[in-house]
Amino acid sequence: MSIEQQVREYIVQNLLFASDNATLSNDDSLLERGIIDSTGVLELIFFLEQQFGIKVHDAELIPENFDSLNNIVRFVQQKQTAN
Repeated sequence: MSIEQQVREYIVQNLLFASDNATLSNDDSLLERGIIDSTGVLELIFFLEQQFGIKVHDAELIPENFDSLNNIVRFVQQKQTAN
């Protein structure tokens, strides 16, 4: 399963609370749509660290890294490449 599929599945099952994941576009702002809040970001980060073996540093906790599926996938790929 791709990074995008795993993250989408996590968001749909744990944050979106909807049965149809097609309603979530890869470019949708998770913050603007109210899908994720500060607690949700922490839960998402914990998932990413556990699932993909990365470490998210405090300086990386910016909306640009976690505001959409595309941004999250890009961030995880960059972290994996850096390791």
